[in-house]
Amino acid sequence: MNIYGVKFSDKGKVYYFSSPHLKINNNVCVIVDTEKGLQYGKVVQKVEEKDIASFKDTLKEIVRTTTKEDYKKHLQNLKEAEHALKSAQKLANELHLEMRFLSATFTFDKKQLLFTFTADERVDFRELTRKLAAIYRTRIELRQIGARDKACNVGGIGPCGRELCCSSFLNSLESVSMNMAKNQNLALNPSKINGCCGRLFCCLAYEDQAYLDAQKGLPHVGDVVHYKDLKGKVVSVDILNRKIKVDCGNEIKEVDMNNESHQ
Repeated sequence: MNIYGVKFSDKGKVYYFSSPHLKINNNVCVIVDTEKGLQYGKVVQKVEEKDIASFKDTLKEIVRTTTKEDYKKHLQNLKEAEHALKSAQKLANELHLEMRFLSATFTFDKKQLLFTFTADERVDFRELTRKLAAIYRTRIELRQIGARDKACNVGGIGPCGRELCCSSFLNSLESVSMNMAKNQNLALNPSKINGCCGRLFCCLAYEDQAYLDAQKGLPHVGDVVHYKDLKGKVVSVDILNRKIKVDCGNEIKEVDMNNESHQ
């Protein structure tokens, strides 16, 4: 049994499919069977044999590798989906629906047309769905997404100067809490801890355990500590470098906690 990770778009999530007979290299395009119908995707990962046992659920299969005709059909689907996106936005405006469409995607066999959109409130789009179904003669699905999903879909550059985590390498968006920002001793200022989407940085979630591990044995700001013949109050903590600054009254002393012990 071979298991492969497949992406349907460059910024999309990785989905896993089995292939009992085919051996496929990375970056090879394939047609896969999904609950929504046939999909055109690209193999981005082969699961190692030692990890195959962790896939307990029955996986859908890779139907075949793609042909030149498949590629032409895929390009045609992309072109028609782009036209459908403009049509959907025009119809929504005519129906006075406060919604902004972000993407439209046909399945490879065109059995379904999926639209994603954002809106400030819940939208009754039943009439819009009926009009779109009459035009495209296929199953229509409209999915409202939040600010974080929008950033993932659109992409961009974060305050760190790198491409957004959600649109580059994260396969899923984990929940992020304010406590994770506190664990990094960050100033709880929205402009300092919120990303382009206006929500807390995704990196706070996957960095959290590293900060919790680095914090072990470190005092907190405000704690009174003793170092040899010195006594003072902790005024700052550098968690990753495990260094603290202590106000000893007549001077501020920096202490490397990798080399010192405290009481």
